[in-house]
Amino acid sequence: MRLMYPASSLGLVPASLFPCLGLVLLFSVFFSVSFSANTSASNPSAISTPTSKLASAPTIITDQLERPWSLAFLPDGDFLITERTGQLRRVTPEGEISPPIQGLPPIAVIGQGGLLDVALHPQFAKNRWVYLSFTAGSAVRGYSTEVIRGKLMDNRLDSVETLFIALPKTKGGRHFGGRLLLHNRDDQQPPYLYLSLGDRGVKSLAQQLDNHHGSLIRLHDDGRVPVDNPFVGGANAPSANVRPEIFTYGHRNSQGLAVHPHTNSIWSHEHGPQGGDEMNRIDAGYNYGWPVITYGVNYGIATKIGEGTHKAGMVQPHYMWDPSIAPSGLAFYNHQWLVGSLKFQLLSVLTPLDIDSKKVVSQDANPQLIQHFSENRYFSKQFGRIRDVRIGVGANSDKLYLLTDSNQGKLIQLPADFQQ
Repeated sequence: MRLMYPASSLGLVPASLFPCLGLVLLFSVFFSVSFSANTSASNPSAISTPTSKLASAPTIITDQLERPWSLAFLPDGDFLITERTGQLRRVTPEGEISPPIQGLPPIAVIGQGGLLDVALHPQFAKNRWVYLSFTAGSAVRGYSTEVIRGKLMDNRLDSVETLFIALPKTKGGRHFGGRLLLHNRDDQQPPYLYLSLGDRGVKSLAQQLDNHHGSLIRLHDDGRVPVDNPFVGGANAPSANVRPEIFTYGHRNSQGLAVHPHTNSIWSHEHGPQGGDEMNRIDAGYNYGWPVITYGVNYGIATKIGEGTHKAGMVQPHYMWDPSIAPSGLAFYNHQWLVGSLKFQLLSVLTPLDIDSKKVVSQDANPQLIQHFSENRYFSKQFGRIRDVRIGVGANSDKLYLLTDSNQGKLIQLPADFQQ
């Protein structure tokens, strides 16, 4: 395993520069204090960073994955893992990595795009259906997120079907979203297929329902549009020509999507701009506000985005991160929300608060944002940029699995009750 360390150097400052240096230091201290004060004011909820003492060392199943993005658990105990660079691989519990699985369509690896999520049909043992999200297109036609399914036979996907293409295809390599979820409240019915889509770096698209970008899509497991989707037939549509696949809208770029195991509610988190990452409960037909309302600001210049932080008819987040943690991956364990952080290279653990102890953030004299969770942070910079978070299944339902985003990406196994 290759280890890389940042270079450092020692230099001397001429005495003639001391006055200038003093001014620079004074300005730096003032700026740092001002910035800290603003950050504290925007998110005063206590964030704990306890040191978790594991009963045993984490198991690095492999550190030889290339930009891994997502994983699924196969019935035989193997893992199915996507690499954003375009490969789908099987990995054994011992860390043996298969050659790329064949039968995938052409994948456009551009910017943040490539091969993204993987999900298995709940009846995979019988039907062998594997679902994949990925970016497709060209510099001429533009790019967008697409979804296929195929039957996994040995080391190949057969009977591949295209289920969804986000339209229109647009230029650029940002904000493809791409998280998949197969779920139905009734286990006796076929599952719905959910897909998160980013705004493609064009803010206004998230409020324009004649395109798919900046939305959460809901389909049947075979790609058909459910007749009870909130905007089918124009019902409840805020604009004409709405895309019937849209389930919710006003999202910037969601890369976490999961079902609470006890309430069956769907939860999603999304990247804010500079500040303002969000955790949201998903409800059919709701507008989650981007870019009209947000707790973030424009990168670098920190100027206001949209109209403010609140607006009638737009959903407030259940939790907001400021500074942004760049959340990716979402899982549930013991009534807690587990969220990976790309930016700070850690695991954020959210615990629901009792209604009488909910944290409150006041913003710009607007109504108050209620923080519905307390937050603990673990494994800071121990593993790298955490891209995906999963709780194991079957005999491994007491295990937590993490994927790290790098050219030597890791698949890590931990006890799910690591906080004890």
